[in-house]
Amino acid sequence: MDQNITPISEHATVAPATLLEEGLVVDCIEKKYRKKTVLRSISLEVHKGEVVGLLGPNGAGKTTCFYTITGLIEPDAGRIVLDGHDITRMPMYRRARLGIGYLPQEASIFRGMTVEENIWSVLEISEPNEGRRLEMLEELLSEFSIQHIRQSPALALSGGERRRAEIARALATRPSFMLLDEPFAGIDPIAIADIRDLVSHLKDRGIGVLITDHNVRETLDIIDRAYIIHDGTVLMTGTPQEIVANEDVRRVYLGDRFSL
Repeated sequence: MDQNITPISEHATVAPATLLEEGLVVDCIEKKYRKKTVLRSISLEVHKGEVVGLLGPNGAGKTTCFYTITGLIEPDAGRIVLDGHDITRMPMYRRARLGIGYLPQEASIFRGMTVEENIWSVLEISEPNEGRRLEMLEELLSEFSIQHIRQSPALALSGGERRRAEIARALATRPSFMLLDEPFAGIDPIAIADIRDLVSHLKDRGIGVLITDHNVRETLDIIDRAYIIHDGTVLMTGTPQEIVANEDVRRVYLGDRFSL
């Protein structure tokens, strides 16, 4: 670890996560690969209706941390708690049932289906009442302004249209939290504006959003606060303004010339 960095215990902005009755809490998780420690007692929390960034330099451990929350990786120690339920050892499908939605970086839409069929395929699993399924389908198509492409094959969608369809499909499970993996990766400026609007919409819905992305500027522009991961630990947490002003964060991650 960089000897010039102030130890985490001396940062007034960093505190252990508290176990909330409502919220997504990561409590002192650790992960090793062979003899290399990747995560060192990381704690964080996300509340409903807020947007939180999980950021840091390459190799810092942020991707491993993010994947332990999604359920793709199991931590060696610590807990992940959702609305008071310990989900640490639960597979992804059980986490989804309890309220965690996940949007991977890669296209996750079913390419052989239309937009409508994509959303319907999830509604058939999540909503037992057929009448309510039909209502939810129309609501989601309208909410994300994709009625006009409802019969379009997924392969024919633009980047922004695909993202809207994917988020509409994810919301068919009625999640309380959405985990967005690199939402700004490989998309054009118009699609970036779409993603910003979609994240704001999720927040307005009262959904807690956790984002990890290499596009630091775009991410800091839409989040309420962030956790900065460095060398497998939480270097600091704070608002975008506090993050950018922090000398340690600038030294190991943002650089001296970065500004919002």
